[in-house]
This record gives sequence, structure tokens and C-alpha cells, in this order.
Amino acid sequence: MINLSVDSRGVATLALARPDKHNALSQALIDDLRDAADRIATDRGIRVVVLAGQGPSFCAGGDLGWMRDQMAGDEAMKRAAARSIAEMLGALNRLPQPVIGRVHGNAFGGGVGMACVCDVAIAADHVKFGLTETKLGLIPATIGPYVLARMGEAHARRVFMSSRVFDAAEAVTLGIVAKAVPADDLDVAVEAEVIPYLACAPGAVAAAKAYARSLGPVIDAATVARSIDALIAQWNGDEAPEGIAAFFKKRKPRWNTAS
Repeated sequence: MINLSVDSRGVATLALARPDKHNALSQALIDDLRDAADRIATDRGIRVVVLAGQGPSFCAGGDLGWMRDQMAGDEAMKRAAARSIAEMLGALNRLPQPVIGRVHGNAFGGGVGMACVCDVAIAADHVKFGLTETKLGLIPATIGPYVLARMGEAHARRVFMSSRVFDAAEAVTLGIVAKAVPADDLDVAVEAEVIPYLACAPGAVAAAKAYARSLGPVIDAATVARSIDALIAQWNGDEAPEGIAAFFKKRKPRWNTAS
């Protein structure tokens, strides 16, 4: 469910390839992304990674059908699923190569998290963003450490809990993406981010990236474990089953009093 290609310059394009589902994160897609990140990390011929999505959206977040299945499982199943998401995000975040996000269509929930593990993300100016978990009785749990690291607490709290959908211009002010450009200019803008790295020493780039990460917010094993526990706590509560059931039945969840 991913397409990975590398051009003659050593620029890899890692594309989420579940277009019929707006690249929603299923177990297969999560596993494929983790495997691809592991391969890329050890390939010295790859100098830059472009993270993109095929079809109409960058990433619509977690696949709710998959999530419903995990919630129906036992504690071990839930923990394995939550850990797989966290480890996939961590593997992308730790890539030694610079990662450039190419964001188009929609980026909701986990899609915002995917943008936030990029070193820089560029969005088409039509993109809609949202941390939409709370309207479903969920929280931005496993993506939380990366969202907070990118946006900072003050910016994150503007959108972390409200499920409010916002545009690409606001995503720039929040720090999720570096710039928003017309859709026809998106590839040119992404290429402009790629080119400078091709003149840099790859080892020095990797060392500088690792050093920058070490100076930023700490995302260690304990932080990741907290994010997994937070997701499972929501799965085990009564709101997430209600929110996901309401989504599939195309009705409002019981807490929705908005007109």
C-alpha cells in the first residue's frame, strides 16, 4: 500500500498508495510505511525523501473500520495495534535523510501527524487540515508528541481538542507546513526544498538532523509509551465506540449538540 521509487539523484518518493480510501491508515499501510522507513534508513544511496500521497488526499487519518476492529479485540491486540502506529511514526521521524512532505487534498488526524514528522512540509493552498479525533471520541494520541514538537503547546492547543477544520494558510501560521502554494506549483515548491540537499554532504546532513532532534522536545521510549497508553484508554472508554458507531451509521454521536 505504498509506492517507493528512487531517482538517479538519490531522491526517494515514498507515496501512500491507498487512494480509494484517501490513504487512511490501515494496519497494512502502517506496516508498509514502517518497513519502507527501515529500508530507507539503511540505504546510503538515498539522500532525500519526499513523503506524498496518491489520489485525492494526502492522508485522511486512521481507518475507522480498522480502529473499530482493534477496539473489539483483547488488550494485547489493542496494544500491538497502538504500538504499530507509534513505531511507524517514530521510524519516519528518525530517518537520517531529510524528509519533505508534499501535502495535497486533505490531511486529517494522522495525516497531520504525518506532515509533522517531516522536516519540512509544503501544502497546496486548497488543503484542509484538522485534528478531528475528539468529535469521534478519540484524541490525537500517538501523533501527539510529533504534533507538539512541530507546533509548540500554544499553537497546538488552538486546534488539538476542537476537531476544527482549518485551511492551509492557518496551517502555515501553526507551523504544520512551511508554506502553501497553488496546486499547480506544488511539485516545483517541493523540488525547491529538495535541491539544496543535493549539494550537501549526506553524512553531515544526517548528523545535523540527529543533533537538531536531540536539542528539541524529548520523544523517548517513555513518551511513546504514554502516547500508546493514551490511545488505548480512549479505545477502552465509552466515547470512542459511540463516536465510531455514529460515523458508520451516519448519525450524530450523543454528545453532539451543534446545530
